[in-house]
Amino acid sequence: MKQIQGSFITGYVTVLVKGKRPELFFQACNEQGITVWDIKKESDNTCKGNVKLNAIASLRQVKRRTGYKLRFVDKKGYPFILKRFLRRKEVILGLLLSILLVFFLSNIIWEVRVTGVPKDIEEKIDKQLEEYGIHQGAWTFSLAPPTEVQQKLVNDIPELLWVGVHQKGTSYVLEGVEKTIVKEEEVEGPRNLVATKKGVIQKMYVSKGLPKVQVNDYVEPGDILVSGKLQFDESQDKDKKEKQFDLVAAEGDIIAKTWYETEVTVPLTANHELLTGKSESKYHLKINNFELPIWGFGSPDYKEIHREREGNNLYFLKWKLPVKIVETKLSEKRYNQVDRSKEEAVNIGIEQAKNELKLQLGPDAEIVSENILHESTGNGKVKLTLYMAVEEDIVKEVPINQGD
Repeated sequence: MKQIQGSFITGYVTVLVKGKRPELFFQACNEQGITVWDIKKESDNTCKGNVKLNAIASLRQVKRRTGYKLRFVDKKGYPFILKRFLRRKEVILGLLLSILLVFFLSNIIWEVRVTGVPKDIEEKIDKQLEEYGIHQGAWTFSLAPPTEVQQKLVNDIPELLWVGVHQKGTSYVLEGVEKTIVKEEEVEGPRNLVATKKGVIQKMYVSKGLPKVQVNDYVEPGDILVSGKLQFDESQDKDKKEKQFDLVAAEGDIIAKTWYETEVTVPLTANHELLTGKSESKYHLKINNFELPIWGFGSPDYKEIHREREGNNLYFLKWKLPVKIVETKLSEKRYNQVDRSKEEAVNIGIEQAKNELKLQLGPDAEIVSENILHESTGNGKVKLTLYMAVEEDIVKEVPINQGD
């Protein structure tokens, strides 16, 4: 039985033998190592049996030696099924076109869905996606990577705190999170305005409360700038004097000049990598770790090359295929070295320190002056110690203990 296992896969034929004592023909086949099974005697002069397709040549050699007549009465197995199928060219062409059509439709975006954001922001996202070329009917290979789309949306739509981009088959799903402006919790009830930093008062505007300082006054952290305790007249009593107070929530804007000491180091030589604008693209069909080039052969004549690789999954209906189309973009790059003078390095260092301090203090703070306390040069670098004056809001609201 082991000898005939897999015969349907390799194919076999049913042979009808004619002649005197036809069973002797199959005995001769057996002696030549030809496997024959299901032997049946049809009449005194005919007998049939099954023989593997790859043994037909040997079968004919036995026929020439014995003189029996052979006729193939049946053919079974995959080779014959495939041969019959290949004869029907129209069916094959239709099947191939159907597969290509399904494959094509499986790699087109049919739905763009945005969730997690209000309607107005959703409309803004839809408009931006249209500009990026992401819409119903877009070819998936023409789309930018999800990480790039995420970054673009966050940069182009200020109301977005975060957005996640996912491609699920023929659907493009975006889940966004709206920015929520967290307002500093106001102190309810009577309150004073106190200083959070030491500085010199530059501007004051008090809309409610009793000012305790004036412009050009120096204050320390914790000093009361505007009091919420308003004093009225004194009622004279024969036995004692009693002061009358009214407690309010002090309000006002107070800008003070504060000071910060920072350090910054700037190299005298800067290296920049620049792209010239010349580029070529190569495309590969990636199956697991194997890549087959399908477009763009050879290498460009660039001295230095910057490579960017982007892979797009292929889908068949909703199933992701273990195949990717990988685009490799080869761009020409050049290294540009810039030598700075000491003066240029100092100016760059001052601007860098200002930007870092502004980032720390927020957009409302204004740097009014800067002084270099210390400057040193060594190991190809300029090191600066700067003393910067800043005008900023130093107010903090503190509740009044009414038991005082």
